[in-house]
Amino acid sequence: MIVAMPNTTTAAIAHEIDEMHVERGEAGMDRVLTLIISTCQADLEQALEAVNAASREHPCRVIAIVTDGKGEGSAWTPDPGPDHDCFTSVPPADQQERTLDAQIRFGADAGAGEVIVLAPVDGLLKHLDALVIPLLVPDVPIVTWWPNQAPSNPSDDPVGSKSSSRITDAQNASDPPAAFEQLREHCQPDDIDLSWTRITIWRAMLASMLDQPPHLPVQSVRVSGQTNYLPLELLASWLALKLGVPVSVDRDPAAQAITGVYFEREDGQLSMERFKSDHAVIRQPGQADQTVSLPLRTTVDCLGEELGRLDPDEVYAEVVSTGWGLVDHR
Repeated sequence: MIVAMPNTTTAAIAHEIDEMHVERGEAGMDRVLTLIISTCQADLEQALEAVNAASREHPCRVIAIVTDGKGEGSAWTPDPGPDHDCFTSVPPADQQERTLDAQIRFGADAGAGEVIVLAPVDGLLKHLDALVIPLLVPDVPIVTWWPNQAPSNPSDDPVGSKSSSRITDAQNASDPPAAFEQLREHCQPDDIDLSWTRITIWRAMLASMLDQPPHLPVQSVRVSGQTNYLPLELLASWLALKLGVPVSVDRDPAAQAITGVYFEREDGQLSMERFKSDHAVIRQPGQADQTVSLPLRTTVDCLGEELGRLDPDEVYAEVVSTGWGLVDHR
């Protein structure tokens, strides 16, 4: 269900949400967190699709802020289409100059919670923190997610400064290396980038490989993968930090994501290579090859992992502050 509210106020939005909870017989206070999304109009629906899927494990109130609103966009007048079970509109209180348009989404259009889409214009864009305060769920954590271009210092952002966790995705920025460098310079304990979350399975698999006998020391490491791919660079930095050995990076513009990790030991090469079939092959000296499933992680996978954690990731902080400098990222 989608309710459009053109030229509205946050007080009117909060009242409408309360009314809808009463009509549906729902408890509006059973959300485990408030998730704020800061995005542009073009990326709004894709971000909400990921959030709706992730929220089924982590029920939350979602507040999506369209940061490029001009007062005449489509955030509040979408084509309902066959996937929307209902579409209604609440008339504006007056016909004065438009400053805030909104949508409220429930049911099939909102995952396990409700979604509030805010499209502020003009002066309201400079006061996003004050805009969202009346819509927050009391006494639950606040998480802010920038699906694409994030501020260079998320902890200093008006909304980010009020959040207990800040999630960025520099790989989706217009210039990923430059965006991540800025994030790295201003990284705080409650910051996390989904480029790091994308290598969770890689890190677990590699740690498991090295935990098997004969437990020989690693002499050097080589990682390979896609050019300008931040998860590859973070994986190399993590390995350099944890193993204390030289780590080189082979970058291939034709590659898709991370394609392989190769450990050199005195008994030979221990490796894990990923192929386009979403499977990886583990090769160890003196043993038969082993095939394991290793699909690419989706945004839903990564976002769900971070929403389920919320506490500071100390390993990530150490990698971006210390491990990053141990690898040549050029």
